Amino acid sequence: MSQPEQLVKITAVGTISIPKELRRHMGLQKGDYVKIAMEGDMLVIRKATIT
Repeated sequence: MSQPEQLVKITAVGTISIPKELRRHMGLQKGDYVKIAMEGDMLVIRKATIT
């Protein structure tokens, strides 16, 4: 089931915050890595596993 879209602001240095509900849904915690890719006109964020 897809999560509802959420509006986030890009800071002056180009960073964004991933909302708490989405981090929880993806199992992301402080210090985790994510992969960001372009798919058409969308940015797609995936949890990364560093071994």
